[in-house]
Amino acid sequence: MRVGPSGDGTPGGELLSLPECYERCRRVERYHSRTYYFSTQLFPREVRPHVHAIYAFMREADEIVDDPGEASLEEQLAGLDGFEAETVAAISGESVANPTLRAFANTVRLHGIELDTVNAFLGSMKMDTRVFRYETFMDLKSYTYGSAAVVGLMMCRIMGVTDAAADPHAEALGEAMQLTNFLRDVGEDWERGRVYLPQEDLKHFEYTEKDLASGVIDERFAKLMRFEISRARRLYEDADRGLHYIPRGRRYPIAVARRLYAAILDSIEANGYDVFSGKASTSAAKKLAVATGCAARDPKDLVARSRSRRAPGTAIPA
Repeated sequence: MRVGPSGDGTPGGELLSLPECYERCRRVERYHSRTYYFSTQLFPREVRPHVHAIYAFMREADEIVDDPGEASLEEQLAGLDGFEAETVAAISGESVANPTLRAFANTVRLHGIELDTVNAFLGSMKMDTRVFRYETFMDLKSYTYGSAAVVGLMMCRIMGVTDAAADPHAEALGEAMQLTNFLRDVGEDWERGRVYLPQEDLKHFEYTEKDLASGVIDERFAKLMRFEISRARRLYEDADRGLHYIPRGRRYPIAVARRLYAAILDSIEANGYDVFSGKASTSAAKKLAVATGCAARDPKDLVARSRSRRAPGTAIPA
């Protein structure tokens, strides 16, 4: 199938070139996530396109579920099934029209990303169409493994991490970022009919879904949020213990992303745990301050990064 003027191909219906596919992924990441994009730009030149491809792949699958428009549940599942089939075909080397999948498949093959991690991610996306509550934190972890922990594993592969001992720490970072998203988006997720706060935690702090629907912020909710924030911070600390596994020249962006995301937790606290009236975020000034602070902590990584950068204009490897 050829793609036309919808943005997936050229106006004449020709497939985009591989570099053009990666460029499209870059624009997707830049448009949808200023924090991720800011951190991605700190990677050496040869790593960035693959980060863009992973982000765009996951964003496209996520939007089938989170922004379905008028699509019914059956249509969402059909859309995910079709996306999954095209993903497998692309990774297998078949020609597909979707530029995101073409770039992502190239990244998967080039860096040896395990198909199991791709399947786990798509499995969690399907869970979002049928599972809307999680009784325990362990139940939630079955979802966050596919939705977030595998992102850490994929990032390990494209960064050239070779020691398997790094994997649990990479998974912890993905999970910590996902939990941070959940806490930031409590109100937004409620409007979509989803509650990612474990039911056992709501019961423990005597906070009900009726309270959630009304956006009640009281001492019960504050205690609940403090508990969940502490859980996320422990995961960030676990992730920190694996930073040394990342080759020099590639640690700095991970450290920046980790601290920027953890700073969202600080913003939630500073806002009095009000996650209903708007999203907690980090300002441009905060991003620059974090980046400067991380550089001061590990200046040798910046030196290694500058030496590893490829010459401008080098083609993306296929």
